[in-house]
Amino acid sequence: MTLTALDGKLIGWSAAYLLSQANIARLLGPAGPKLLKTQTALSARTYRGVLDSMDEAETARFRSHFGPDMIHPVIYGVALCTGAKRLGQLTELSPTTRRALYAAPVVAAAADYVENVVDLYLLDHRDRITDPVVRATSTVSITKWVLSLGTLAYLSQGFVRVWAGMATGRR
Repeated sequence: MTLTALDGKLIGWSAAYLLSQANIARLLGPAGPKLLKTQTALSARTYRGVLDSMDEAETARFRSHFGPDMIHPVIYGVALCTGAKRLGQLTELSPTTRRALYAAPVVAAAADYVENVVDLYLLDHRDRITDPVVRATSTVSITKWVLSLGTLAYLSQGFVRVWAGMATGRR
């Protein structure tokens, strides 16, 4: 199989995603697990407790990831949409599936921006950390994860099926 221009774009955006994710993980360092705890907190007490548990270095690391994380959603959104487009060229996708595969990464990226803005705001305005705000933000975060990882899982199994078919002589 020869690589198409779209394959090149998919490889490029996927590589950009991996580099971006690695950079964010590097910036967060040991504060990384605490970020996940803030994204899934269901109460103000839990959220505030996570922030309060960070020392100055962890707080600085947490804050430092927001710059790159404002670019990251575009990168994974484009990578996933490019993957959906390429999978659609290689296999039959229903119109509903095609629309879902294009919409989910866009909604996930938008949710990521909402999450980032709120988390950055709450970092400096801890008096604004309330149960409704935390539950709403966590719902947005969890939605982001479900949509982005769900899309990735669907695309992965689709590409594996296509590649397995090519290896066995079926298309």
